[in-house]
Amino acid sequence: MENITLLLGIVIVTALVFDFTNGFHDTANAMATTISTGALKPKTAVAMSAVLNLVGAFLSVEVAKTISGGIISEEGMRTEVIFAALVGAILWNLLTWLVGLPSSSSHALFGGLIGAAVMSAGWSSVNGSTVVTKVLLPAIAAPLVAGLAAMLATRLTYRIGRRADERATAKGYRAGQIASAGLVSLAHGTNDAQKTMGIITLALVTGGVLVPGSNPPVWVITSAGVAIALGTYLGGWRIIRTMGKGLTDLAPPQGFAAQTSAATVILASSHLGFSLSTTQSCSGAVMGAGLGRKGGVVRWSTATRMFVAWGLTLPAAGLVGAGAELLTKQGTWGVVVTGALLIIGSAVIWTLSRRQPVTHDNVNDVDGEPAGLVTPTVATVTPPRVGDHAAPEPAAEASADGPSDEELKTTIPAGNGPSAEPAPRAATV
Repeated sequence: MENITLLLGIVIVTALVFDFTNGFHDTANAMATTISTGALKPKTAVAMSAVLNLVGAFLSVEVAKTISGGIISEEGMRTEVIFAALVGAILWNLLTWLVGLPSSSSHALFGGLIGAAVMSAGWSSVNGSTVVTKVLLPAIAAPLVAGLAAMLATRLTYRIGRRADERATAKGYRAGQIASAGLVSLAHGTNDAQKTMGIITLALVTGGVLVPGSNPPVWVITSAGVAIALGTYLGGWRIIRTMGKGLTDLAPPQGFAAQTSAATVILASSHLGFSLSTTQSCSGAVMGAGLGRKGGVVRWSTATRMFVAWGLTLPAAGLVGAGAELLTKQGTWGVVVTGALLIIGSAVIWTLSRRQPVTHDNVNDVDGEPAGLVTPTVATVTPPRVGDHAAPEPAAEASADGPSDEELKTTIPAGNGPSAEPAPRAATV
């Protein structure tokens, strides 16, 4: 590390800041459903996720090699280009966090990197085939595959347990959710922490510290793992609210199916070296689990905003990265101005977020979510609260796809009059 210059040091620190924002931006990938169903308390969930993110960072370097030597050409690349790319990625991460949209930190990084590289050396500096095969195609396939797998897993789960008492099995499903959430956290560290490792390795190559094609040094792996773990522990409560409650309402069996499906897709992609968006995989799995239960609904107004953010991420981060690179090309003063703009922009976004703070205390409050076309139907399929006065109905036999919300509404005994039997305590989901 003795050959690291001041500029290279700034780039490494900025990369770790991006890794930190990646951590709190993507905490929802692992823990949103676990928190929304009550399987774990919010602070416990993010602490567990942070530890497993750190462990996952040491499991593989395949994705890091894709970033450092695959997307753009290492030859003739300047260190300032990496700095400009990180500026674009960080600002997009913070902006989407402010509005609570689970966009892809991975694509923000790729967009910033591509935009800065094109501004610096032209389109020839971008390896188009690698971008298509290991970035764009997985971006399209991941949410579809994870969503389909989660939908089928949800239906299978309800079919297997169709004759079991839902309240009796809820505890077991919550335990399964905790285990599957841990698997997603491990997968997130394996995939997303490596992206920062790849960026730092690329910066070290452009600075002449490492030769092209080198694997990330141990200190790079360690620092990237610690940075993403710290960000995860802070908890991206705004995005957790959207993922856990804003897209659909999940019961423990659905949460278990969603997380298991997403973890399988992410771990498989990491093994193959695909720089997958864990955000898109987990979001697709959550929607698939919501649709997999009879009577389940997806809030398409929220989903539509999320899809728009996914589509804008690459070009928007690319434009910011290109603009930042245009400044850094002017010399030292351009680098200083770019850094100042990053700090000012981050401070403005943070100040705006304090107007309506979201914390672990109100993360499951969705009163502010905009209603989509199907959202009003939630009121017609919500089970009544224990103690509401209503005539008891006979229990209906569970369907093969599991009980619908409407069926649950008619099977939960109600009534708390003097002659009524005490109603059993409803499971919190």
